[in-house]
Amino acid sequence: MKKLLLVAALSAPLLSGCIVAVSDDGVEPGWASNHNGNRWQYQQEENRKTIASLDLGADYNQVLGQLPTPDFTELVKKDEGVYKVIYIATNSKHSDGKVTKDECTPLVFKDEKLIGFGQSALLQIL
Repeated sequence: MKKLLLVAALSAPLLSGCIVAVSDDGVEPGWASNHNGNRWQYQQEENRKTIASLDLGADYNQVLGQLPTPDFTELVKKDEGVYKVIYIATNSKHSDGKVTKDECTPLVFKDEKLIGFGQSALLQIL
């Protein structure tokens, strides 16, 4: 009996282990190796590609269906129409979790139709 207790006491430290928690952050297998593990950079690259493929005159809801939720949204009514500006993250420099307008591309809509994107389009309605 003493031998059994002695064996149990000596082997307890050997049987204990540690638990390692691993999270894939909802990313599919292989994604990190293909994109260097920077999900936000990959998403912003996809945003840039999508924005570049948009056509002038595209419907507001159609565009929203192709992009993630805007980081910022503005709405302005002028005599000649209603302008919506959505800001989509495309140029973040750090993965600090905070997106500012200067890290976004503005998409400008007049009466629900895309009239342009980028700073030059935004300046036309200011």
